[in-house]
Amino acid sequence: MARSLKIRDLSLRDGQQSSFATRMTQEQINRCLPYYKDAGFFAMEVWGGAVPDSVMRYLGENPWTRLESIHKEIGDISKLTALSRGRNLFGYAPYTDEIIDGFSRNAIQSGLGIMRIFDALNDVNNVKSTIKYVKRYGGIADCAVCYTVDPKYPQPTFLQKLFGKKAPQPVFTDEYFLDKAKQMAALGADMITIKDMSGLIPPQRISRLVKLFKQHIKLPIDFHTHSTPGYGLASVFAAIAAGVDVVDTNCWWFAGGTGAPALELVYVFCQKMGIDIGVNMDAVAKINEQLKVIRKELELSVFGAEKPKPNRFAFSDTADQLFNEAVAAAKAEDFDKLLTISQKIEAYYGFPAPNELVQKAEIPGGMYSNMVAQLKQLKSEDILPRAMELIPTVRLSAGLPPLVTPTSQIVGAQAVNCAMDEKAGREMYTNKSSQFIGLVKGDYGNTPVKIDPEFRLKICGFREEIPYDTSKYKMQPNPELPEAGGVKLAENEKEILLLELFPLVAKNFLTNTKKKAYEAAEAAKAAKEAEKAAAEAKRAAEAKAAIAAQHIKPITGKTVEAPLPGRILEVCVKVGDTVKRGQRVVILEAMKMENNITTDYAGTIKQVIVNVGDAVPANAILVEVE
Repeated sequence: MARSLKIRDLSLRDGQQSSFATRMTQEQINRCLPYYKDAGFFAMEVWGGAVPDSVMRYLGENPWTRLESIHKEIGDISKLTALSRGRNLFGYAPYTDEIIDGFSRNAIQSGLGIMRIFDALNDVNNVKSTIKYVKRYGGIADCAVCYTVDPKYPQPTFLQKLFGKKAPQPVFTDEYFLDKAKQMAALGADMITIKDMSGLIPPQRISRLVKLFKQHIKLPIDFHTHSTPGYGLASVFAAIAAGVDVVDTNCWWFAGGTGAPALELVYVFCQKMGIDIGVNMDAVAKINEQLKVIRKELELSVFGAEKPKPNRFAFSDTADQLFNEAVAAAKAEDFDKLLTISQKIEAYYGFPAPNELVQKAEIPGGMYSNMVAQLKQLKSEDILPRAMELIPTVRLSAGLPPLVTPTSQIVGAQAVNCAMDEKAGREMYTNKSSQFIGLVKGDYGNTPVKIDPEFRLKICGFREEIPYDTSKYKMQPNPELPEAGGVKLAENEKEILLLELFPLVAKNFLTNTKKKAYEAAEAAKAAKEAEKAAAEAKRAAEAKAAIAAQHIKPITGKTVEAPLPGRILEVCVKVGDTVKRGQRVVILEAMKMENNITTDYAGTIKQVIVNVGDAVPANAILVEVE
């Protein structure tokens, strides 16, 4: 009987997130679903990660509708899967059990079959609640161990060795990862994923880990990786040869580069290994016809230009010989040759070459593409190389967290802040996000290594770690919306969960959704009254803006300026307030991080130049102090 291998397709979530900034619309998704129904994947990752945030933030769509629509089309043919950050779920703060319970129940009722649960710090305490509630409501708890590597520490000098200083011992050993997996299995995990979000695991290491996990854990083992640094395809081949139960892949036009390896290449390898993947490849070809068109649409809408793409998948004598060599190398466990041949296979088909910058910086491909996209939006692309250089330093200072959402975003954004501080001639960590402060403080759990108390003092103002206390959690305000006929901002449990998990984005999305629904209803009843009200509202807004403009007087005093581009979340002072040097005056959102902007001057607030919601460029004047 032929050995079987299950395939989890990532194209509609991780694939589009890694390569196309999570901009697939529901209409684009819908074009692919009839063919996915025929393809018969074991699982389809369609939700979680950046999807709920992005569909609200950029597309004005409801995340719950996306999950429900896909399930309505796919049914139980493939298990729908999502990515969850343990106690943090999708947000940037730990949540109470009540919220985790409600989220898990609603997700599973909306069609989710498998919840992939991980913690950015590999702190097993942070996945307990989600495992419990996912299983309670009939879902499969897929617990992920986040793979990461130790930084390349500078070796002690001769003098340091003379005085007894030793290089730090490795933290992320095989035993470390096995121990985390065992702890998750003991908590009730239904399957274990080795989650290599950075694509940094070489084929010999994944072969060793798969065998170790299969020996000690009697659960299905999944392997997830990315292609960015060049290890991805070879490591998937090595994992298959070592007996892994499930692998994660993307369909051809969303594969390679910052994404996962291509399904088609895995299919050919498995055919030659005598392994059945149980996927209808004719249906996959039809999915690819849609994805090729959608890829071009996304490239033009998100990046303004087409990205280099692979050649069309086809087989040849050259390809056949390369695959034969890959199979022979995998069976012989000649991992160096397997890596060389696998990279030749991807080069033959035109996939991007290994990214040595990402490999050296040891960051996820998705994190890299997000940083590029965000810096492009901020028109600060010139600081990308320095920000990349600073990532290992920032990471080590923050307790060596694995770089996976949200820690990848927190560390990446802080590296950008530090690079911008340097560029402006300021001391590093002059600007730090609230989330970075929370990470150093202890809000996110136990870091793999202890944080230096002196660094915590510098960042937080105190030396001792203070874990987050969920008993003090406060639910987000849920006001009535006069502009939407007096309805509640969040009218049901699913909307309340969106508001809790994505406060700012969901508030804007729900407000806009309710306003549009109200305005549409009013228009249906009385189109003329609605038009008159809109005209009056426009005149009032213009008058308000004109009055506000009159209040801005010539600048004569000291000014507090924005250190980087962003949007005003909160103005903490008003005209006439007395402020001290170092006092917070404004909270600025930049790259999804909250930054406290303080005054370097004591005095009295003469003018407040900005309002909540304003988008401001770098060096924009925020307030005047005299």
